[in-house]
Amino acid sequence: MAKAEKELAEIKTKKVKMTPSEAIVETLVKEGVTHISGILGSAFMDLLDLLPTAGIRFIGVRHEQSAAHMEDAYTRVSGVAGVVIGQNGPGITNMVTSVAAANQAHTPMVVISPSAGTPTVGWDGFQECDQVSIFKAITKETVRVTHPGRVADCLRTAFRIAYAERGPVLFDIPRDYFYGEVEDVILEPHQYRVDNRGCGSLEQVDQAVELLASAKNPVIISGRGVVDSDGIEAVKEIADHLTIPVAVSYMHNDAFPANEPLAVGPIGYMGSKAAMNTLKDADVVLAIGTRLSVFGTLPCYDIDYFPKNAKIIQIDINPRNIARTHPVEIGIIGDAKAASVEIAKRLKEKVPNKQFNSERMARVTNEKEQWEKELVDLAMVEGNPINPRRALLELTKVLPENAIVTTDIGNVSSTANAYLKFNSGRQHVAALTFGNTGFAYPSALGAKLANPNSPVVAIVGDGAWGMSLHEVSTAVEENIPVVACVFNNNAWCAEKKNQVDFYNNRFVGADIQNPDFAEVARSMGAQGISVDKPEDVGPAILQAIESNKPTVIDIQVDGTQLAPPFRKDALKMPTRLLPKYAHLDHKNW
Repeated sequence: MAKAEKELAEIKTKKVKMTPSEAIVETLVKEGVTHISGILGSAFMDLLDLLPTAGIRFIGVRHEQSAAHMEDAYTRVSGVAGVVIGQNGPGITNMVTSVAAANQAHTPMVVISPSAGTPTVGWDGFQECDQVSIFKAITKETVRVTHPGRVADCLRTAFRIAYAERGPVLFDIPRDYFYGEVEDVILEPHQYRVDNRGCGSLEQVDQAVELLASAKNPVIISGRGVVDSDGIEAVKEIADHLTIPVAVSYMHNDAFPANEPLAVGPIGYMGSKAAMNTLKDADVVLAIGTRLSVFGTLPCYDIDYFPKNAKIIQIDINPRNIARTHPVEIGIIGDAKAASVEIAKRLKEKVPNKQFNSERMARVTNEKEQWEKELVDLAMVEGNPINPRRALLELTKVLPENAIVTTDIGNVSSTANAYLKFNSGRQHVAALTFGNTGFAYPSALGAKLANPNSPVVAIVGDGAWGMSLHEVSTAVEENIPVVACVFNNNAWCAEKKNQVDFYNNRFVGADIQNPDFAEVARSMGAQGISVDKPEDVGPAILQAIESNKPTVIDIQVDGTQLAPPFRKDALKMPTRLLPKYAHLDHKNW
């Protein structure tokens, strides 16, 4: 080894005296962390004081739940694990919902969790809480710092597991462990974690190629793993070579370009009938980077579309997801992109000439045309004041090609699944199967931090907006110019639809009274726009994007034009046995 190289190696492995806070911050710098979201607290103030000098921006939110939603979206768009922090006790427990959502979304994240000081643990001190126990069920791992000298090592472990297992990890550190002196080495990420999983078993890849080549009606389902691995081009190669239609998994509408002729749209609740009608006839399903969740494959529009007898080839980076919900013919544990590249390569070797199937392409084109017509026809039905589908249609017409859209959970947000189309990855950030409200707006802030050059639009119902509008102050203070499209129908309409269909229009807790959200936004320093005519939706969105300022658009929509229930399979017509409630029995309506 040359002398210069030897000296450099010694520097990289030489222990340096520093405080635990400095060791933590320097590890974050090595991990490429450019900002941390949360609310300041005395428990970690020694670390907080270092952030500006380290070049790490602290984003102060108004509620800690928003912090983890922000970082969930930031990670989905940037690929870099987000970091959140809060005061021990209530500050950290306020993140339970959003960390659980990130866990179900398979989003790498590190939760820096200051805990009660070691001299007083067990004495029920101020803000003392067993955070490790609370977070065990909703994270991939909880890493507890057992000694101040281990802070950097434990944080490295947290990042290693977050990336390896694709989810949040709790890094729990007693508040007194930020102080003192340690001697440690700040390692480079490649020295303690490896992300490359490769393409999986080549034998299984060959089996997959054989099955695809002999299939009569193959269909591809492209999921989040394809987006995360930047594997869309490889999936296109497979699809184009054999003329295989491509659906995208539930609420991952950016997992395959909508402008590709073979794209049929999303499966799952309020997805694409073109995708469902195509998938139901499949004899072979190539599921790439998707866990094929139960909710994401349930019947919709009274179409039981997921094929019962198809041979499934499932590719996932996590072996736990293989055949978890649907039995497979071939399971490949590997990176979605690497596996797709290898399948495409070997497919071309086995079938050298591109197989254009005109009959299959004609069916795909016909299904898509019928579905597009239905979407427009449904949107053009008059509403009072605006049909929510019409508002969604007008929104999609004006979205720039590079726009990122975040969607909440709820009636209108879910209906957006049918209308939203993207031609690149990392453009659709949805609440997914944890299904908590209040997701879309803080996620929009995180998405904008990850990609400042793309316009970011949040689709939010008025109920969900009540849980997130406080973050308009954060957007103004931090100058994060996102657009919130609040669909205002004065009700929790997803649940209201259940009361329409199953409870004879008896509404309990469904109706809500809203202020003028545009006026509220203006009082918080943002732009506020009110819309009550369908033809004004598009111009309002363009105005908001062009202003490059935080903007809230209050869109007045019809509260009677509702999507089907989320879980029709889980509800039953009510029966009542006590005479007092007999009039509520469905037989007596």
